[in-house]
Amino acid sequence: MRQVLVVDDEAAIRTALEVNLRRQGWSVQTAGGVQEAVAKFRAGRFPLVVTDMRMGDGDGLGVLRQIRAINPDTAVIFLTAYGTVPEAVSTIREGACDYLEKPVAFEQLDRAIQRVLQAPTGPGDREIIGGSPQMHNLLALAMRVARTDTDVLVEAESGTGKEMLARLIHQNSARKDGPFVAVNCAALPEALLESELFGYVRGAFTGAVGSKAGKFELAAHGTLLLDEVAEMPLSLQPKLLRVLQDRQVDRLGDTRPCRVNTRVIATTNRPLQALVQEGKFRADLYYRLNVVPLSIPPLRNRSGDAVELAEHFIRKYAPQGSTFKLSAELKQRMTEYSWPGNVRELENLIRRALVLSPGPELGPEILEAPPPPPKGEPANTPQPGQTLRDVERQLFEATLTSTGGNRSRTAQLMGISIRTVRNKIREYGLQRRDA
Repeated sequence: MRQVLVVDDEAAIRTALEVNLRRQGWSVQTAGGVQEAVAKFRAGRFPLVVTDMRMGDGDGLGVLRQIRAINPDTAVIFLTAYGTVPEAVSTIREGACDYLEKPVAFEQLDRAIQRVLQAPTGPGDREIIGGSPQMHNLLALAMRVARTDTDVLVEAESGTGKEMLARLIHQNSARKDGPFVAVNCAALPEALLESELFGYVRGAFTGAVGSKAGKFELAAHGTLLLDEVAEMPLSLQPKLLRVLQDRQVDRLGDTRPCRVNTRVIATTNRPLQALVQEGKFRADLYYRLNVVPLSIPPLRNRSGDAVELAEHFIRKYAPQGSTFKLSAELKQRMTEYSWPGNVRELENLIRRALVLSPGPELGPEILEAPPPPPKGEPANTPQPGQTLRDVERQLFEATLTSTGGNRSRTAQLMGISIRTVRNKIREYGLQRRDA
């Protein structure tokens, strides 16, 4: 029979939890405080512990730390009547599997336990490479977050692998068999973004000849990635906040809300707290998204990972049977380079080097800037008589080309928003590029 240890200093709560868990087929033991809990755990080594956060002789974090020191594989679920975001983050960082606020419905606790039992225990297949302490800590925290059902905010620079981290969390969660649906909030006009996220019913607007489910519904029992959430228009943010709070979607043109069971992972390359202070992002939405914040360090802060990443990309992109390798000088230069484009820049650099290299050894010359255009080729410099619009287009197109069509990087270099980049692409009739 499955065994669980229930820890709470209130006898009535211990009894209620014990009765409910026994009905679910658990063999239950209880403890009224930290010291009693640790003593019983040493004697029984329970696979699951459900503990209160604040008790007379200590707190649940004390229980968690001592239990994990004895058996790191034990799943711990916290219950608390004084829940705060920092406290929730602390429990997850320490290794808790979930964090529930009192009063807790037994159905809610049962669902949390099922998520713990169904979640994988290892990182599975992934392409997030890096043996640096920063990446080790990040991936360890991401694996703990994956075992919960909380919403996640990932703040990191462009090119660091935010979507990969989101997919890793999804693949190692109890929702792994459900869909993973991604929406780029910067790539869609406001009206289209609203219908894409929330869906619509027939007749909601001109051209709505049928009903369409939104991304929240399409991601049911799975994960919805809101990529570049900082670019979401202010007018849509209250609607997103309501979905996150109530798990109900209001389709355009519908009179009845639709319940959704979807986990949300939001990513941004701009610090949301700064945008809140500037009045460009709602504070209540920021605090709702920021339940468990994750930050991916830029490659310049973990330059030791550059060589490992480069060797991974060689294995991924080199023709089968080839013997490409990095020279010792290139390895040294890679650890000293600042990598302004992060992992995406390194990946593109290796792909280009595999095509252009005259031999199997890649040298430091692959880090050098591309040569200037040959004489006689028109330079990207303003000419007398050009209009301001022509100059702007020329500068914009040159910057977009230099970033390989990456809208986020183009916006950073030019000091404009991603939405402005999208509008300029449309205004100037430039070929659509994927970023």
